[in-house]
Amino acid sequence: MGRAKLPRKSTSIDMTAMCDVAFLLLSFFILTTKFKPAEAIAVTTPNSVAAKVAPDKDFVMIILDKDGKVFLSMDDESKKEYIANTLNNTKNLGINVNAFKKANFYGASFGTLAAFVNLPEDQRKGANLPGIPVKDTANNELVTWMRIINEAYQGVKAPNLLVKGDNLAKYPSFKAVVDAFKKNDFLKFQMITNPEAAPLGTDLWKMNQSGEKREE
Repeated sequence: MGRAKLPRKSTSIDMTAMCDVAFLLLSFFILTTKFKPAEAIAVTTPNSVAAKVAPDKDFVMIILDKDGKVFLSMDDESKKEYIANTLNNTKNLGINVNAFKKANFYGASFGTLAAFVNLPEDQRKGANLPGIPVKDTANNELVTWMRIINEAYQGVKAPNLLVKGDNLAKYPSFKAVVDAFKKNDFLKFQMITNPEAAPLGTDLWKMNQSGEKREE
């Protein structure tokens, strides 16, 4: 008796449904992705081989652009409110406290600060921003900023103090920033740089290599 032959079936698979799912997922991720907005202050930081990551919480950041103009940014809104109220009480600036709290950074003299924080976000950027006056040693306004920040953090952990300077920023502006720190007992700060790999064959490269081997 002959052996029954099994009917041959096609090996092709209908991929239509899978393609539909793939395109739906792709469309979802495209529509929900938030792209990093352009920075209001363009800064090209110098390269370094440091591996330490700058903190993104409880920080006070001083920014120096290529023209040596100084800006200040911080994340704690309760401290921002304290600073705004202190400036209003001591200098009678008439600052809108809510607008001050929402601002991403500050870059104007005390005389124009109230108008600065009231500007729409899209107008508060670019090379035309004045910056905080620091170049006149007799009127380094960053000293006052840091004094009030120091007062705001009294009794609690000090903020992570960061300096983000452009590679082309001149030394006098950097010195004025450091002087403002020293006058308010801020003696430790972290420089933000553009990380790169340690040069091949250097002691740091060898240390990193040995560290990798220990982890393995």
